[in-house]
Amino acid sequence: MIALSEVKKTLQKDGRRARSERMKTAILRTTLVMVKEGNLIPGAQQIADRAGVGIRSVFRHFEDMESLHSSFVQLINEDYPERVEEIDHSLSMTERITRLIEQRVETWELRSNMHLSAHVQFWRSKTISRNYARAQTAQRENLTEWLPELQKLDPTAHESANAIASFEMWNRLRQHQGLGIQPATQVLISMLNALFEHCAGAGKLESTGAKSID
Repeated sequence: MIALSEVKKTLQKDGRRARSERMKTAILRTTLVMVKEGNLIPGAQQIADRAGVGIRSVFRHFEDMESLHSSFVQLINEDYPERVEEIDHSLSMTERITRLIEQRVETWELRSNMHLSAHVQFWRSKTISRNYARAQTAQRENLTEWLPELQKLDPTAHESANAIASFEMWNRLRQHQGLGIQPATQVLISMLNALFEHCAGAGKLESTGAKSID
């Protein structure tokens, strides 16, 4: 039989582990709240003060800020998963462009400050930099999945399409040009459609697909 003392030790250990996980989650969620409020680079002391804990508690649960960044990225992906819609290639290209942009807008609006936080921190965090690079690659692949016609565009037009359908372009329209969600959405849809129309009219379509720009 298991001794009562061993049972008590196990319960105590489980209790400490549960408290540790709750504290870790509280620190991460405090960080998320601060970023959503506009503090794009919350420091360890700011996070500790806002969470109502000592700074030692932060680094007791996270080895360093890089470790916190890694867990923070995971939390964002869990709390704000990107909308995934099955692509219907029977739709016209114009209809697919509209659905693609509307899907991305939904994610951009939810994750706006998280994107901005990544932009101002990827130079100082390897974790954020790697995650940003992966996200950029995924966005490019997703765009081609929605619009396989992109493979027939010349390299310059292909890169232009990726720039148009990016958070950076969206943020410019929303924050720097002051457009509302619907007007900004229509601008991106119009720009992508105009790009394809221009390429078709100017004979800039390649049958073999686009090559990389040197």
